[in-house]
Amino acid sequence: MPTEIEELVSFLHSDQPVVQQIALQNLVGFSQQPNIFKYDNNRAITDLKIISKMNSRVMVQQSITILSNLCADDELRKEIICNDKGYLKYLTWKIIDLSNTSADIMCILLSNLAKDDGILEILNIDETHKEVTNIDKNIFKSDKVIDCLMDCFVKGYDRSLNKHANFNYLAYLFADLSRFRSGREYFITLQDYDGVIPLQKLLPFNQKFELPDDKIRREGVAYTIKNSLFDSEKHYEILLDETLNILPFLLGPIVDYKDQEKLTDDEMFSLPEELQFLEEDKKRDPVDSIIVVYLESILLLCTLKQCREYLREKSVYPLIRELHKNLGLENDDIEETCNRIVNMLMRDEIENDAVEDIIEKAEDFNPYMDEEKKEEELRLKKEKEAAEAEEESSDEEGMVVVA
Repeated sequence: MPTEIEELVSFLHSDQPVVQQIALQNLVGFSQQPNIFKYDNNRAITDLKIISKMNSRVMVQQSITILSNLCADDELRKEIICNDKGYLKYLTWKIIDLSNTSADIMCILLSNLAKDDGILEILNIDETHKEVTNIDKNIFKSDKVIDCLMDCFVKGYDRSLNKHANFNYLAYLFADLSRFRSGREYFITLQDYDGVIPLQKLLPFNQKFELPDDKIRREGVAYTIKNSLFDSEKHYEILLDETLNILPFLLGPIVDYKDQEKLTDDEMFSLPEELQFLEEDKKRDPVDSIIVVYLESILLLCTLKQCREYLREKSVYPLIRELHKNLGLENDDIEETCNRIVNMLMRDEIENDAVEDIIEKAEDFNPYMDEEKKEEELRLKKEKEAAEAEEESSDEEGMVVVA
């Protein structure tokens, strides 16, 4: 016999909108109890997705809220994203509909769905959206939905695209996409439709402190940047890319105006130009956990010898030194990561297993890097073997080359 709550869930299947609305109102509060919605082979998920396409703003938002909360359950999340590819297509293009009054809560659902690798399908969704919504081609130049979502995030942060949405939660979608190699490739690859690297579009948002919601953007962008640096064979190319110019954006969030008072002239003039002679109102990111993400990004860039040399030349060590003095005693994670960076930059040797150790430590602070372990382990093994071979043939006495 179904329980009272299960009977209420069954009302979602009614063909009467009034009955469905009553059920939704009562079920929102139970949406963190996923087992309730597994009644009758998860039929409620199909019902909720159908309701989320209705014209009622209230019912759409209530059904999307329930679906978002149910994403915490692996089985139900897969039911939403894997067993119905058409719904992911609908959801993504609906977010881009600038008349959509529920775009932000749909962004939350999309970011929650991104915990499943089924989210990679989003990289392949293209022009087949015409039956879903009308797209403003004056704003969205690409036929790919991922490009359009990026445009929403970049151009719509101030609600100038859609007065009902700021698209902040797409930052978490991007962070999760960058966990996967194909996602990382997207963020660091020049796009034909506008001639810009997607990561380049995200970088300016990593130091916006004006609004409370800016933390969502900064955090998601920080993890996206970090995850995009997970493939060490591309580090040097990324560092030297003048168009991307990533180093100032990695260092900016960890630097305070007062730090430069402690730098020598040589250290000051070796910094990237953007960090020389800072304005008096320049502050480091107020959230310690975000600072740690950028420190971990810098630590990842210490994997290759030529990158370590580049970081030394750009006075990265003095900035880490000042950060450690100011925050190291207050935050154990900052202190530990600063120490590891200093050890990598200021010592003459690096052990063969340092690459693997760096990656493992980076993952400790990264909730967005929990897949592709086997693939990365194989790659690290090959890098280690290459490093050992290069060490044997190196003319530099006492220096182990990791590259």
